[in-house]
Amino acid sequence: MHVEIEYAIALSEAGFFALNDKQKKALRKMVTEFQQADAQAVKDIEKVTNHDVKAVEYFIKERLEALKLGKIREWIHFGLTSQDINNTATPLMWKGGLNSIYWPLVEEFVQVLRKMAIQWADLAMLARTHGQAASPTRLGKEMMVFVERIENQLKELKRIPFAAKFGGATGNMNAHVVAFPKTKWVAFANQFVDKTLGLKRMQFTTQIEHYDSLSAQFDALKRINTICIDFCRDMWTYISMDYFKQQVAKNEVGSSAMPHKVNPIDFENAEGNFGLANAIFEHLSAKLPVSRLQRDLTDSTVLRNIGVPLAHTVLAMKSMMKGVSKLLVNREKIEADLEANWAVVAEAIQTILRREQYPNPYEALKNLTRGAAVITKEHIHAFIDSLEVSANLKKELKKISPHNYTGRN
Repeated sequence: MHVEIEYAIALSEAGFFALNDKQKKALRKMVTEFQQADAQAVKDIEKVTNHDVKAVEYFIKERLEALKLGKIREWIHFGLTSQDINNTATPLMWKGGLNSIYWPLVEEFVQVLRKMAIQWADLAMLARTHGQAASPTRLGKEMMVFVERIENQLKELKRIPFAAKFGGATGNMNAHVVAFPKTKWVAFANQFVDKTLGLKRMQFTTQIEHYDSLSAQFDALKRINTICIDFCRDMWTYISMDYFKQQVAKNEVGSSAMPHKVNPIDFENAEGNFGLANAIFEHLSAKLPVSRLQRDLTDSTVLRNIGVPLAHTVLAMKSMMKGVSKLLVNREKIEADLEANWAVVAEAIQTILRREQYPNPYEALKNLTRGAAVITKEHIHAFIDSLEVSANLKKELKKISPHNYTGRN
């Protein structure tokens, strides 16, 4: 409705027929005041036409009579094919969904992560690579990992245009040109799509839009969702390690059988919905750019479902943010894990010994720490005392602990 009405107004402004401001306003009210009963009227017409866009065209023409604008009825859908409407209306809806729902939500999540990163900027934490204790990190920095990843992908997503097709039955504006050969139809179409509708018109198309840009957007959203799955799994694991407790609502139940449980269900629900969204995005991005010759119909039914993965993404984002809002840092557990893993300072010691050109420092620390049941502060300091190095160097080495060996960002 929106595209058909704006196209008719654009034709009038190009001089093909006259409409005054009052008449333009009346036409636009057909869109802004569109009601459920109007939608039903269109669907009733479609039962006869068996064609959705033609039903919209006939609906508008019927309403023109009531507005005493019957004289312009044949300018509605003039020279167009249905995909000139579908391939502008759909990206308009998609753009609206991203702008009004998706962007604010994901950007809010990034800001939440930033606040967490600031709050926990100096909180040392044992890192784990391959599931094993590794050189310590800081909890705030680990939050910034996800901030950076999501922001990088958002930049890529925002660079992709909202592409549209507007060029007649096979993309050449044949009907327009044969009717008015002196009109600069390409310039008209570019102005209408780019300026009036706020999309980006593709210049060389078949009957349908390429869907390459739309596919790229799906792939970008899929990457952001994958990053969020990674985040959810990390939070789930930190909770299982007792690094985070979860705020408890008095009347909530964690398990139907085990009263003590507080399950990380928000992160689990988020992971499930992100995964479902990605499965659909994957099909959409692989299917839509492929169409036989100048067009087959397989894109039509598929294109109607682009809101589904976006909806699952929104559900997932909201679940994930709910999970984050419940997190309570368990500093005691985090510090206890650091204290129980003095072996992780071996990297620091052997690196300083390399600096001092001490012979075979890596091997010396390997023999001390690898496979050992427990390495304590006392073990490390006894090893340092056994080294044939200066007292000042021993003092420097003994200042290193799992709590302060956290690098810098």
